[in-house]
Amino acid sequence: MTIAQRLQELGITLPAVGVPAAAYVPFVRTGNLVFLSGHIAKKDGKPWVGQLGSTIFTSEGQQAARAIAIDLLGTLQAACGGDLERVKRIVKAMSLVNSVPSFTEQHLVTNGFSELIVQVFGAERGAHARSAFGVAQIPMGACVEIELIAEVA
Repeated sequence: MTIAQRLQELGITLPAVGVPAAAYVPFVRTGNLVFLSGHIAKKDGKPWVGQLGSTIFTSEGQQAARAIAIDLLGTLQAACGGDLERVKRIVKAMSLVNSVPSFTEQHLVTNGFSELIVQVFGAERGAHARSAFGVAQIPMGACVEIELIAEVA
């Protein structure tokens, strides 16, 4: 099954690359690696605002991380000239979770991202290294931000 078929089966339509909110670019390619800038969680086109352990539960954070995965896939598709089949491997993700100091489920929040990536690319290409951090705040008050590194053909 192709990646496009998997996305269709999952009911996912990839968005166009978003316009950066500051002085950076959405992605940089060097050699066979593509580095995607951090994407914040969005709900209904606006920042998904909240703090894990205060105003948002882990399950909602997982949904936010899944939404980021979809946005990142749209950017990755653009970085691959429109063809996600060129992705050889998802290498690494870094997840920043806006959370109170006592919240310790950043890794579970990030699973919302990781599980979708593996569904889309399969275990061989989609399983990735990752880090998940709790942070005091994320731009625009977003609950989660994730960046991605991928290897492409």
